[in-house]
Amino acid sequence: MKHFFITYCLTFFGLSVCQAEIGLITPAESKRLIDSPDIAQRPVVIDTRGGYKDYFRGHIPTAHHLNFDTLRGTDKGVPVQYLPDDLTRVLLVRAGVDSSRTHLIYATGDKLPNDEILSASMVAYVLEKFGVEDIRIVDGGLPAWQQSQFPVTQEYFGNPSGTLPQNTRPKIGIAIEELLERKGQPGVVLVDARPRNEYLGNDDVWLRKGHIPGAISFHWARLMETDNTHQFRPFEHMKAELQAAGLTPDKEIIVYCGTSREGSLLRFYLRHVARYPNVRLYEGSWKEYVSMKHLPAETQENRAK
Repeated sequence: MKHFFITYCLTFFGLSVCQAEIGLITPAESKRLIDSPDIAQRPVVIDTRGGYKDYFRGHIPTAHHLNFDTLRGTDKGVPVQYLPDDLTRVLLVRAGVDSSRTHLIYATGDKLPNDEILSASMVAYVLEKFGVEDIRIVDGGLPAWQQSQFPVTQEYFGNPSGTLPQNTRPKIGIAIEELLERKGQPGVVLVDARPRNEYLGNDDVWLRKGHIPGAISFHWARLMETDNTHQFRPFEHMKAELQAAGLTPDKEIIVYCGTSREGSLLRFYLRHVARYPNVRLYEGSWKEYVSMKHLPAETQENRAK
C-alpha cells in the first residue's frame, strides 16, 4: 500500500482545523482540491519544469510556472548554487507560496534520462526550508494526470503574492564544514544519489572524478517506477533495498549528489515517504566539493557500516 499524506480538515463551531503534511498526493485527490467549491481550500499549484515551452504546451489548470533553476545561480565561480535567502524569498512570494495554503508541485518527463521529477523535489525542498508545512508532490506528475484523463490547459495562471512563514528550517540542509565534521561518525551515513558511473568516476561531467570519501552509492532512480519516473515506488517495495544499502531510520543520513536535485529527491523519499526522522541535504553537493582542491576524492566503492 502506497502512503499518501493529504490535508485533513474538520469543522468545529464554524472553524476549519487542518493538519498540514509534506508527502505525496494522487492526481485524483489533486483534482478534488483544485476543483474545491471553497476558494480558500484550493491549493497553490506549481509547475516546476525548466522548459517554459513545455508549460506553454499544456499544464494542470491553475498551475503557476516556477522554473526550478531560477532558484539557483553561480556563486564565487561555482555554478548552480542556491540563491541568497532574500532573493529566494522574493521569488517564492512572487509565485504565491503561502504559509496558509496547500502546495501541489509537479513536473513531467516520465522516462529516463529525462529527470524533471528532480525539479519538483528540489522546489519542495526549498519550500520546506523556508518553513512551508503543507507540500505535496503529485505522484506520477503530469503523465499520471493525463492518464487519468484530467484536463490540461494553455491558459496562464498567476498567483497573488504569498506570505512566507516566519520560522524557517535551515537545518534540513547541511553546509560543507558541518558535513566534514559529521561524516565518519558512528551512526552517520553519507550517501551519493548520482548514477553509479558518476559515483565511480566514469563520466565526462565533473572537474574531479569519484565521490566524497566514505560515501555510499544509492541512485535516486531506484526509488521510481520504471514506466513513469515521476511515480514513487511504495516504501513497502523499497524497504529491503534501503536496509541492504544501510539506509535505516536509526541512522543520521546526509544526502548529496551533483547539484542537489538528485539528493533532494532521495531526501524527500527517506524523510517524507519512508518517514525517516533524520535526513539532511548537502546543498553544495559535488559541484561545490570538487572546487575545493584541498579536499580528497575517491573512486572506490563503500558499504555502509
